[in-house]
Amino acid sequence: MGDTRLIQGRYRLLERIGRGGMGEVWRACDESLGRHVAVKCLNPLGPRHEPSYVRVLRERFRREARVAAALQHRGITVVHDFGESEGVLYLVMELLDGRNLSELLTDNKQHPLPVAEITQIAEQVAAALDYTHRQGVVHRDLKPANVMRLTDGTVKICDFGIARLAHDIGFTARLTGTGVAMGTPHYMSPEQIGGGSVDHRSDLYSLGCVLYELATGAPPFDMDDAWAVLVGHRDTPPRPPRELRPELPAPLERIVLDLLAKDPDDRPPDAADLHARVLRLPSGEPPEPGPARLPGWARALTTGTRALGPGPRPPASHDPGEGLTGVWTGQGAPGTGTGPEEERPGSGGRHVDPGGEATVADGRGGADPGEPARGTGPFESGHTPPEPPVGPPSAALGERHREGAALARAGRWTEAGQVLAAVAADCERALGAEHPDTLAARQEHAYVLGQLGRHSEAHREYAAVLAARERAMGADHPETLRCRHNVAFNLGRLGRLEDSFRMAREVAAARARVLGPQHPDTLVTRCEVGYALGQLGRWHDALAVYRDVAVARQRTLGAEHPDTLAARYEAGICLGRLGRSAEAFTLFRELADERTQAQGADHPDTLRARHCLGVNHGRLGRWEDALAEARDVHERRARVLGADHPDTLVSRREVAVALDWLGRCAEALPVYREVAQARQRVLGADHPDALASRNDEALCLQQLGRSTEAVELHRQVAALSRTSAGRGGPPPGRRADRGTPN
Repeated sequence: MGDTRLIQGRYRLLERIGRGGMGEVWRACDESLGRHVAVKCLNPLGPRHEPSYVRVLRERFRREARVAAALQHRGITVVHDFGESEGVLYLVMELLDGRNLSELLTDNKQHPLPVAEITQIAEQVAAALDYTHRQGVVHRDLKPANVMRLTDGTVKICDFGIARLAHDIGFTARLTGTGVAMGTPHYMSPEQIGGGSVDHRSDLYSLGCVLYELATGAPPFDMDDAWAVLVGHRDTPPRPPRELRPELPAPLERIVLDLLAKDPDDRPPDAADLHARVLRLPSGEPPEPGPARLPGWARALTTGTRALGPGPRPPASHDPGEGLTGVWTGQGAPGTGTGPEEERPGSGGRHVDPGGEATVADGRGGADPGEPARGTGPFESGHTPPEPPVGPPSAALGERHREGAALARAGRWTEAGQVLAAVAADCERALGAEHPDTLAARQEHAYVLGQLGRHSEAHREYAAVLAARERAMGADHPETLRCRHNVAFNLGRLGRLEDSFRMAREVAAARARVLGPQHPDTLVTRCEVGYALGQLGRWHDALAVYRDVAVARQRTLGAEHPDTLAARYEAGICLGRLGRSAEAFTLFRELADERTQAQGADHPDTLRARHCLGVNHGRLGRWEDALAEARDVHERRARVLGADHPDTLVSRREVAVALDWLGRCAEALPVYREVAQARQRVLGADHPDALASRNDEALCLQQLGRSTEAVELHRQVAALSRTSAGRGGPPPGRRADRGTPN
């Protein structure tokens, strides 16, 4: 194949990165989506095959490729596409940055790997096999060359279905022409060798061979003669690994020998049992102070931040080509770890007085944190793609998509919605209704509709995207689950709290199953479960959820990671709602101190913790302290975020609340009015947050005895509320009576 070969007018082969008996692997550019991929090209279907056999083989290839493409797990290589070009069957897969286990052993001069690395590899491979076996898929050719360890420590199994294809094509690795069952002889199970029934326990035997080689430097039956290798698997007990390497932990040796049992019934019953046993193994490393060691898949993981709430964001200092949810809501963005502690639309519009501290932290800003509507190329959120080639329709559409993103970053939600709606429609015409980029544009359009308070429209759009994703990708695909997370969030905005809670709980369970119980995405959805519980008045349950998430994040990310602090922050919110203001005050004081030290006094997260510290000053009746804290936080937020930023406005309102509670209503009124005008200017007169602030103003007028003005303002709010409700927005809330603090 020439270096410039173009497959299907889309995949340009750039560099051959592997070659084997079945064909070649190339680094390639997907010119339609502007990303690099790996393309495995199988040996051509030549004239030696009968036409009828070739037809069967093509159908078998399609079937096996679909099975591989349907597997969605962090420990399995993603298959993007497959097909045939000029007689060559090909698979398009994610391009992995790392080395397979065979290469690792070669790099190590065939010396065994450290125990800690063996344990980490075993844990991740067992977890991936547990997932695939539950899908009814058996690998059948597990070997070191088919297991990749990426540079971030993640371990992935490659080539599901390829072994069966190899058998159909007439190639059996290292045993061509012998007539034995498919597989690689050094890693084949006795039942494969005998041509008997093969199930998931055959993969466990092969994994035992792999772990034996990692632990000792050689496979269990390391002979040059292929027949001797096969007889060894069938008839000869393996030499115990500790005879070759005495320092190996005895529990690890026991696992390897159990996997290498000749009779499948004597092996571990399934990969889930194996995974549980591996997790109980000693790490092989001396204990270190501080956070627990990260699992391999989590080491280089950035969890993103909570998607931010309504209103304009700070001026972007990043590449204007990034998607709607790039740096604007991504790692390092202002507000990392939490969203504004604004009265959340969808919470009944209530102001939590004193202090309005219902937050949108941990995935409650309209879309999944750091990961709203992801496409697969130039439209992928949070991703700055390479320059798309001239010609494909996605180039022009991508530019318009970026225009919509820039408008959203500027808080120009109406214009952003118009642009994204048009992009979604044009994507559908150019790429198809269920193309990933069409769905990504529609999902981001739904996000913008939510920011505009048009929650019924947002729900319809999310629901349509979800149905398409389920058809195209399956119910457990990460992108499907991301969309379901957003649907759960939007149901809360519509006031359908039980539905929101039920769906969030289902998504959390599915993510735990697919990604793992401590994966950041799983924990984000668990936080959404906690929020829904709070909105249902189940604050004790919500507190338990947030505390569990905080513990899990501390274990995997560290005590000072912004997302760990965010979960603790939410626990503080629950404590306040439970009337445990002294505990909440202590927690927020600790958070404020920790974030000041780690992030600086003016960091948005530090100011968020200080805001809640001031709220709880008020709840404890220390209103002068609350006023001083609110004024200082407001001043800093205005300087850092801008005068009209939602966080700044909520602190401005907190100043008015404190003045109100101190009996200084005349001073509070202009502050309430300024907040209402700013929200009306930024969000629109009928936005729920603007209406809530007008309500504040009307209540303050009543307390000043200016009843005529108050009644007129209430009428205006009621009329605008009907407009907002007609579009799916919640009614505005009332400021809590100043004599009954929460």
